[in-house]
Amino acid sequence: MDSLISKINALKKSEISKQIHKRYNQFLNFKKTNHNLFSELCFCILTANYNAEKAIVIQNSLKKGFIYLSESQLVNALKKQGYRYPNVRAKYIVYNRKYFFDLKNVLKKYSGDDLRKWFVKNIKGYSYKEASHFLRNIGYEDYAIIDFHIVDLLIKENIIKKPKTLTPKIYLQIEKKLYKLGKKLNLSLGELDLYLWYLETGKILK
Repeated sequence: MDSLISKINALKKSEISKQIHKRYNQFLNFKKTNHNLFSELCFCILTANYNAEKAIVIQNSLKKGFIYLSESQLVNALKKQGYRYPNVRAKYIVYNRKYFFDLKNVLKKYSGDDLRKWFVKNIKGYSYKEASHFLRNIGYEDYAIIDFHIVDLLIKENIIKKPKTLTPKIYLQIEKKLYKLGKKLNLSLGELDLYLWYLETGKILK
């Protein structure tokens, strides 16, 4: 862990930290309108096993189409963008529309892991990773986004051993390790993710 702490501390003293801080502030200042929340919810569905940069392009292209397009229109729109899973993800998005007006109430009603569990249980296409990704992107700081990029980095740094599968139990175990890492660096889990992502990919996305 000491090696990773040194690398992140070096980044914190570099120009990259300004870009990361700017992006992180965008999360913290996310405007939680019904449309914005649903758009971000759909973006996180699209990113599962897919390129985040391309998913951002699709999100910016579709805009309110996530809520207004028919399932077949949504499938065609995703195909035109070269999306890998147009049929199943369009089905998920259409199914999740029933929560369009509920999301703000859910955010008020639940907190902590209960909030994340609500999204895992109710939103089609969400596991712990997607639920954590969504919550971080709309301004919640204490959820770790553990995808294969982060897992690979933590393996290389000898912080974890390669898991056979990322079950909820293993996800939470890794999250605890990341929480300890964040404490040592004085970073929330949400901001730590941006540094880890940059170390592994050289990019600052969302």
